[in-house]
Amino acid sequence: MSLPPPTAERDPVHGRTITIRGYRRRDGLWDIEGQLRDVRDQHFVFPGGERPGGEAIHSMWLRVTVDSTALIVDAVAATDAAPFPDACGGIAPDYAQLIGLRVGPGFSRQTARLFGGIRGCTHMSELLRTMGTGVLQTLAGTKLAVSDTHKPFQLDGCHALATDGPRVAEFYPRWYRPKSEEAQAPGE
Repeated sequence: MSLPPPTAERDPVHGRTITIRGYRRRDGLWDIEGQLRDVRDQHFVFPGGERPGGEAIHSMWLRVTVDSTALIVDAVAATDAAPFPDACGGIAPDYAQLIGLRVGPGFSRQTARLFGGIRGCTHMSELLRTMGTGVLQTLAGTKLAVSDTHKPFQLDGCHALATDGPRVAEFYPRWYRPKSEEAQAPGE
């Protein structure tokens, strides 16, 4: 089901696309590449300069290379377009600090500590948050997702896969935890 039609006439102003692609490498590792791109529909003037309509204000790239356990073994970032070209791209090498982190529970907190505020680029870090999901989607179906000893990363990550819910009971019975009667009783 898509959105209902808008209730008023409108003009396009800004578009953001985030693209994530996962690749299986022939050496047994995985590359996940992402790009964040912001484009204004009309000529746009901002403190760092100006862009004609349709030309990117932001175009940032990030590639992480992971092993089959979602451990980041390499990371590289690049900036093709930014409001302050002489400054914005300068932070890209800092994203190599991702090496050694594992994508999974706690990943967003770790990256926020590394790249929050002036320690990172707002747009690159936003792309990074999406990249974590891209890593897990790329590895879906590998041994990461079907381990009998570690709770699958996707469980309790959204309402559909709550460990006390019917989908987990059906598809992940080892990890199913029924609600206690106390938790089910409303208002007590």
